[in-house]
Amino acid sequence: MPIQTESNLIKKFPPYLFARLNAEKLAARRQGKDVIDFTMGNPDNPTPQPIVDKLIEVVQDKKSHRYSTSKGIPALLKAVSRWYDRKYGVSINPYTEAVSVIGSKEGLGHLGLAVLNRGDKVLVPNPTYPIHHYSVIIAGGQLVSVPILDGPEAFLKALFKAHAKAKPRPKMVILNFPHNPTTVSVEQAFFKEIVAWAKKSQILVVHDLAYADIVFDGYKSPSFLATPGAKDVGIEVFTLSKSYNMAGWRIGFAAGHAKVIASLARLKSYMDYGIFTPIQVAAITALDSPEENLRKLAAIYQERRDIMAAGLNKMGWPVEKPKAAMYLWAKVPPRFSKMNSLDFSMMLLKDAEVGVSPGSGFGSLGEGYVRIALVENKDRIRQALRNIKKLFS
Repeated sequence: MPIQTESNLIKKFPPYLFARLNAEKLAARRQGKDVIDFTMGNPDNPTPQPIVDKLIEVVQDKKSHRYSTSKGIPALLKAVSRWYDRKYGVSINPYTEAVSVIGSKEGLGHLGLAVLNRGDKVLVPNPTYPIHHYSVIIAGGQLVSVPILDGPEAFLKALFKAHAKAKPRPKMVILNFPHNPTTVSVEQAFFKEIVAWAKKSQILVVHDLAYADIVFDGYKSPSFLATPGAKDVGIEVFTLSKSYNMAGWRIGFAAGHAKVIASLARLKSYMDYGIFTPIQVAAITALDSPEENLRKLAAIYQERRDIMAAGLNKMGWPVEKPKAAMYLWAKVPPRFSKMNSLDFSMMLLKDAEVGVSPGSGFGSLGEGYVRIALVENKDRIRQALRNIKKLFS
């Protein structure tokens, strides 16, 4: 009998979408193609210099090279508290209501293990960012899919209906607004309904706030925790990857319900020794930085959104302009509607040297769509539009 090389859990995991796309892009580049890459939400702008300078300063201290703490250094958790108070008027106890995470992906992945039992049902949007699904699968939970494509009001009705129909009742719901990949956005009133329902239903709410600051046209993204009573029923997870161009740094935090935070912190104490201390100290500089920096970053993405959306619409590919997030979520163009999203994405890569993400990678209801990440500069976007236009001629 051969040695066992994979668990039954791993067998449930399809090849990670972005890994597959990266392999195809690499093959194209080996052939000399200049692929313009809109696949991953991987910010192309540099981390602001004051944050980098703080990292360099602290890394020179030999004491900072030792093990850190999995929960996060106290100074970082206090910065999280200040961040919530300044941005949303929310009071967070840094000692009991916040924990650092190695990016929101790690935080969400370990959260499922910390709070779910095998077989527990979890309400998750469809389509959505893959870790929202797979954090449940990793924990042995069962997914209850909720369609989100028709906007927040329809999603809310579908959510309540799915919860009422499920037997046994779901224990948790995972939300993400502004939403990846669809860019669906909500107002604070949406979370008021969520909190009231969660209290009545005794269900844990987990909100992924990754795109809090990538907002356009005067829109302000609300925090779940800014709703009265939210800390009684849930937590919010935030990553510094997008707002501060710190994707490779892998740092974020979870905040809210003290017992949930304690469970996550307890699990993490067995899984890691915490984020490298200089990164945590640099993150404090980020969280305390002026809001004006965030507005400048959002303006960069807004200009890219406008150029890309205008160009695609002009060539006959109908695309709506989102009011938040760093993506365009677009139906496969009418003239290619007989192709599935993966085949269309592969055609763009092969014939236009443009990479996009097939919607099917975000859930079954993502089929027929692609996600375009606005992570190339204006000149590259214009070149991509010229390349794509050739397919429409």
